[in-house]
Amino acid sequence: MRWNLKPIQNSEKVQALSQSLQINTTLAQLLIQRGIDSFDKAKQFFRPSLEELHDPFLMKDMDKAVARIEQAITEGENILVFGDYDVDGTTSVALMSSYLKTIHPAIATYIPDRYAEGYGVSYMGIDYASDNDITLIIALDCGVKAIDKVAYAKEKGVDFIICDHHRPGPQLPDAVAVLDPKRDDCEYPYDELCGCGVGFKLISALSRKRNQPFSELHPYLDLVATAIGADIVPMTGENRVLAYYGLKVINTAPRAGFKAIIQQLKKDILTITDVVFVIAPRINAAGRMKHGNHAVTLLVEEDDAIASTYASEIEQYNADRKEADKAITKEALTQIKTNKETDRKTTVVYQEGWHKGVIGIVASRLIETYYRPTLVFTKSGEKLAASARSVKGFDVYNALHQCEEFIEQFGGHKYAAGLTLKEENYEAFKQRFEEVVDATCEERLLIPEIMVDAKINLDDITPKFNRILKQFAPFGPGNMTPTFMTENLVDTGYGKKVGADETHLKVTVTQNNKGKRIGGIGFGIGDAYGLISNKKPFSAAYVVDENTWNGEVSLQLRIKDIK
Repeated sequence: MRWNLKPIQNSEKVQALSQSLQINTTLAQLLIQRGIDSFDKAKQFFRPSLEELHDPFLMKDMDKAVARIEQAITEGENILVFGDYDVDGTTSVALMSSYLKTIHPAIATYIPDRYAEGYGVSYMGIDYASDNDITLIIALDCGVKAIDKVAYAKEKGVDFIICDHHRPGPQLPDAVAVLDPKRDDCEYPYDELCGCGVGFKLISALSRKRNQPFSELHPYLDLVATAIGADIVPMTGENRVLAYYGLKVINTAPRAGFKAIIQQLKKDILTITDVVFVIAPRINAAGRMKHGNHAVTLLVEEDDAIASTYASEIEQYNADRKEADKAITKEALTQIKTNKETDRKTTVVYQEGWHKGVIGIVASRLIETYYRPTLVFTKSGEKLAASARSVKGFDVYNALHQCEEFIEQFGGHKYAAGLTLKEENYEAFKQRFEEVVDATCEERLLIPEIMVDAKINLDDITPKFNRILKQFAPFGPGNMTPTFMTENLVDTGYGKKVGADETHLKVTVTQNNKGKRIGGIGFGIGDAYGLISNKKPFSAAYVVDENTWNGEVSLQLRIKDIK
């Protein structure tokens, strides 16, 4: 891996912040790296407040959206809440539908079938609305590019309100309102909300219009925090405030569906990492393996016993998902080796029977082996569908844009996208994608990078240091868990490979053969054992972690790489 040590911050600023906050200079440096260079900014960072949230009516079209929903309520219209089948979409639908049901009885929900309808607003969903006398659809986490579908709905007398956070195309759909902070003409102060975040701004505006106290919206924040974590949006600004308070709800008063999932864990306090790696995959598994409706049903259920039954079903979907992604990853790796494609700049693989619900996960798994922009294709109806994943620093969405002549449809973000194409265009697309990446992706981006926040000594790692470090949470893009490096480490002789297949590395280290001893675990770096054996000195890049054993909590290094 490439270790990239962040530049040392202005020493005068570091000293001044260190003194005003009564913290050591390393912690002050970490804050300044995050743009927190004053006592007031630090107070805001360490003590987020819901009062910092922006006025929802600053978002373009918010007034129109609220007026149309109020009209629907006054006139007794049926409203359909429509959302994508992933975590952001299903949490959005759960949030919007459960809030609207508190003020209007005629609310239905719709999640498109991943296989029959595909991503985003669907004709089947619009037909369902029309057939059931529904005259208003609120679409969440999708719709900003659904120009033809919104026009089709209009012909059928169905209005649209769109709550999206994806990049709009050159033209917006002809909807009553398009709420998307990424619109060029939207002056909302924060444009990194997830779909559920945009949905939360809409219910905030509705509740304000109805003079409801904002505290009545607090129970919905667990859904928003889950979507923020799962959708990997920046953990800055409003997202950090929403995630901070959403985690409080998850840990103190979780909805029945979350409680049922959490009960299966042996953990008292959940972090955003637990939300991302424990709650989110289970919610996602419903849409991947069965239908996203199952996730919404779990998330809106209020009875603990019923929620527990739903959670057990979803647990099974998640087990099936794990099995499928493991098998497909193995087949894909074999295909790459068989086709002698290990030295390309891209990974593009296809097999007709691969489960469409897990190809995105498989793409991420392949990047762990071959660190390069990756697409995994499967057959979907008459066409091929793919999930794309990228490496840090390379915009796969833009790369796909340059291959448009071979693509039927695509959408997504810088690091994750989806697309469909005709089978006869697969080979030409594969070749073109390789050419685009070869021409535009710098060689260094194809070597995994570790951003090191600061170089420290083992003696710096104290309980107080860790206590303050934990208050940097919740972590995510823009506020990642700090990574440190320490030089001249020596294993005290307890180092060994661990795990069923010896893929992990366990050590107990000292620095310069003296002073403090601290344990360390390196997941997936068992092969580095040779670098630390026989008391050879080494450097480690790591995060400071806590290890709980027999009720005792001790500090340890979670090692990312060794040199």
